[in-house]
Amino acid sequence: MPHPILITGASQRIGLHCAERLLGEGQPVIISYRQERETVAHLREMGAVTIHADFASEAGILAFIDALKAQTTQLRAIVHNASAWIADSAADEAAAFQQMVNVHMLAPYLINLHCADLLRASKPADIVHISDDVTRKGSAKHMAYCASKAGLDNLTLSFAARFAPAIKVNGIAPALILFNPDDDADYRYKSLAKSALGIEPGAEVIYQSLRYLLENPYVTGTTLTVNGGRHVK
Repeated sequence: MPHPILITGASQRIGLHCAERLLGEGQPVIISYRQERETVAHLREMGAVTIHADFASEAGILAFIDALKAQTTQLRAIVHNASAWIADSAADEAAAFQQMVNVHMLAPYLINLHCADLLRASKPADIVHISDDVTRKGSAKHMAYCASKAGLDNLTLSFAARFAPAIKVNGIAPALILFNPDDDADYRYKSLAKSALGIEPGAEVIYQSLRYLLENPYVTGTTLTVNGGRHVK
């Protein structure tokens, strides 16, 4: 059996799709989830190992690492997909900023450091950080979110240098991938107009990007932009 791939935050959307695709190909998968959902039970039925995790605090991150190591001694890859989307607010800006730093930066940082030996037991081995295309230009409305995702981009570079050549470390920076069910027609129109290709591609494009990074032996320290050409619009 191949060594398992860890996907954090895989109970919905992109993480869920990637987990389903990997499991469908016979790849063992371990996921973290924050909320119990029907999708988590679905992944268990497909064969995934599921571990509850709250990455909002250092204690929660370290508890997850302990739980992970109780499940496996080897990992083929770690995909850092867990994310927090909290708007900037004058009421609790410091708490919101800290939470997103913990989820987007501290969790990948500590998991990478503490689980490097699990990855070194596998050849090849990969770490993939799921970032966000918004870091390319910043965000006036979601400054804390953007800053913490930009920090994750920098961790991609640093870990690629530190873990080479045993572990490849790369990132994926999506823009619009999936609308939410409650997004109205006006919002959808304006969002699609921001990219050159003007489509809602669906989560498969991120899975395709992940497969590329896992399979290519000569790419590390790179963040793939998957944004439909927003940067040329």
